Amino acid sequence: MSHADDRSFSLSAPPELVDSGLLKFFVPRFSLKHAVRVEIVDDESAAVARLNRAEKGRLVFSGLQRDWYIEVVDGTGTAAAKRFEEWLAGSVGQKTIASFKVDGEQAFLPAAIARERAVAPKISGDAVVGEALAVRHCGRCHMVNEKTRLTTIGSTPSFALLRGFPDWNDRFEAFFVLRPHPAFTIVEDVTEPFDKSRPSPIVPITVTLKDIKAILAYVSEMEPADLGSPLKLQ
Repeated sequence: MSHADDRSFSLSAPPELVDSGLLKFFVPRFSLKHAVRVEIVDDESAAVARLNRAEKGRLVFSGLQRDWYIEVVDGTGTAAAKRFEEWLAGSVGQKTIASFKVDGEQAFLPAAIARERAVAPKISGDAVVGEALAVRHCGRCHMVNEKTRLTTIGSTPSFALLRGFPDWNDRFEAFFVLRPHPAFTIVEDVTEPFDKSRPSPIVPITVTLKDIKAILAYVSEMEPADLGSPLKLQ
């Protein structure tokens, strides 16, 4: 192995990914940490490391409405390119991707969240109806969508934040048994009516199992919020 092969390599990516600014964000961080020079090239055939959307190689992140992979091929700089691949797929690289923002918003998801989204359970409910139901019943506390941003309780997690949890489906499907919801929620044919001596402290929420499926369908189509580091929610 030559010294050059270990200290530099060529990298290609589609124009839309280059234009996003992501490469300018994470490539210098890798280069500085590992003393490896990365040459960005337009011609994929001239690169030993190739970021692509054709499912070639290893899934490393998701964004711009698609998943992105890295493929490393034999050539000058292959050893350095493999080091880059391991860095990009590792915890530091994934946190770096998660921290990249455009206009204050997270632009790309780490591979772990991309994979979780890909295997998310298929929901049979009506997502359009689900959004309307969520706004009506949940929007008084949670930020359901942009329209409810200024009408919610600031300390209550948004739907997008909850969507980022690995068990998001369970949380939404059984929300009515998770505090504080039992105190003011009735699910028709599932939960018991409120005791007359202990009425709901607020205007109660009454939903059906069909309503919950619709809300699940809406949430399943959401882009998860930034969960760049593990979060704990009581």
